[in-house]
Amino acid sequence: MSYPFLSEFDIIFAGGGSTACVVAGRLAACDSSLRILILEGGQHTLNKAAHVQPYQYFTHLAPTCTTMTFNIGNPSPHLNGRAPIVQCAHCVGGGSSVNFMNYTRSPASDFDDWGVDGWESKNLIPLMKKLETYEVQADRSTHGYDGPIKVSSGGCKMSISEDFIRVGTKYHKRPFCDDSEDLETCNSYSPWFKYIDGTTGTRSDAAHCYVYNQAHNPNLQIWAGKRVKCVIFEDKRAVGVEFTNDPVSCPDADQSSSTVRASKLVVISGGAFGSPAILERSGIGAEAVLKQCGIEQRVHLPGVGENYRDHIGAFVPYFVGDEFVTMDRLWRGEESVIQEHLAQWKSHRKSLIAQNGNDAKIKWRPDDEELKVMGSTFEPRWKEFFQDRPEKAVAIWTVFSGCVQSFAFMTDFPPRNYMTAEMIELYPVSVGSVHVKLGEDGKEDIDFTTGYLDDPSDIVPLNFGYKKMREICRRMPSYRGEVAAFHPHFQEGSTAVCGEATGPVDLNAPDIIYTAEDDEAIEKFLRGNIQTSWHSLGTCAMKSRADQGVVDARLNVYGVTNLKVADLSIVPKNVGTNTYSTALIIGEKAAMIIAEDLGIEYRL
Repeated sequence: MSYPFLSEFDIIFAGGGSTACVVAGRLAACDSSLRILILEGGQHTLNKAAHVQPYQYFTHLAPTCTTMTFNIGNPSPHLNGRAPIVQCAHCVGGGSSVNFMNYTRSPASDFDDWGVDGWESKNLIPLMKKLETYEVQADRSTHGYDGPIKVSSGGCKMSISEDFIRVGTKYHKRPFCDDSEDLETCNSYSPWFKYIDGTTGTRSDAAHCYVYNQAHNPNLQIWAGKRVKCVIFEDKRAVGVEFTNDPVSCPDADQSSSTVRASKLVVISGGAFGSPAILERSGIGAEAVLKQCGIEQRVHLPGVGENYRDHIGAFVPYFVGDEFVTMDRLWRGEESVIQEHLAQWKSHRKSLIAQNGNDAKIKWRPDDEELKVMGSTFEPRWKEFFQDRPEKAVAIWTVFSGCVQSFAFMTDFPPRNYMTAEMIELYPVSVGSVHVKLGEDGKEDIDFTTGYLDDPSDIVPLNFGYKKMREICRRMPSYRGEVAAFHPHFQEGSTAVCGEATGPVDLNAPDIIYTAEDDEAIEKFLRGNIQTSWHSLGTCAMKSRADQGVVDARLNVYGVTNLKVADLSIVPKNVGTNTYSTALIIGEKAAMIIAEDLGIEYRL
């Protein structure tokens, strides 16, 4: 079939998320004559307050928001019958434009675990350093100091986070570390730095740092509001893409298809949800999936859409004393408070505007006593994966200085001060899948299985984390009790019953004793409330074709030519980090690979 191409570029990116921005920006900087097009379904983010002002990050999780896509999973008995919702970014810059801005990096061994030639940590660490300007401490050997992405402590320090570190080190008996992002350190309480430019007080996202700053180059174009339907082939060679106006970004626009040609390469960069969908709509995937949708199979590649992985977590709120500084008044939209902090921010780029309310964490590993308490269900997983690998954390524990639920999920909370404990499990065993399907109305839908808590060992660290984080919170000076409606429902008479308090307990107070019935209540609560950490990956895995891989070590899609995938969907195994750092590394590595393929000089 011949297509009337609208125009021609050298390289087309199907998706304009974090990784696409890195790759496109690097290639354009290497060779400004390259004609590069980014097609992104979402809208532009250039200098928009909701994207550049750090404190506004949770606005993107509101149910009415159009900067995120809300992917509804299949109901699961392991989640009390719930159909989980997993959001992914829908805007230029992808997750980097809407995420929490938490600066976290995987242990170096995560990359070695992938077992992919050229992607070992020794090859990636130089790229990690190349991409960042680490503004926090000087002369750290694993950090970079001249890259586009800025890392700082944000606009101001939050005392609640400082108390979390103080109580954690004394009560939980773990050390303090001023840098737990050195690619090996964990099990220490530490500051949590941010992807925030310390000079401008703005979000440090891939869109602004890699592509918007090259507006002077007419050969680097971003077409926002354009949804890529499929890749166009001539025989087995990718030669372009077909796209429409995005129905969310451009609801009133013509939905007829257009095509654009790529003379050198098509790069799919739609993320863990978008990339497998584009491949399947292009006839690349499992026969059964394609047949159900009436799509003619071009390449049998059954790994497409499989290997879905994520980090799972829970948010648990507590009341905080009125005298403590939190993000709540800004997050509630109190105009006078916002204007006060905006004035400070515009004057010297500090204030709560340049904050995410999340200043401290521990990458937690259980000690021997904790392992005994956790019981036998987790023991095989511990011995198989964690025991002899001290750099691998089981979970991240942290507190937000504010009520995450009220802002993100439009829940009606009284106008008070809060803090929110969060537990994020980093290496869950459970695996899911995501595929296209035809809905009952005959339109394209999503067949999405998260896999959350399918493996019985995955609930154990969350059960334990709830209890230990509650003990830490109730010893913090700001503590004024639990927001009972968002905690487990313990039976009347239990020592674990939640409610308001006049102040914290003593640092040396005994821990709450939980009965078997209390433990059941905790597990029921968690199964009913655990959720995504917005770290979806793995659905176009970089593995051998025989092992359900989708791309090879140079990101080429098996069975065709001139087609690559570059985004978090290529990650073959989970990573112990907030995944923005991983998306950036993939982008830097992909830019190097493509430059080599095209014979373009690429300097580290």
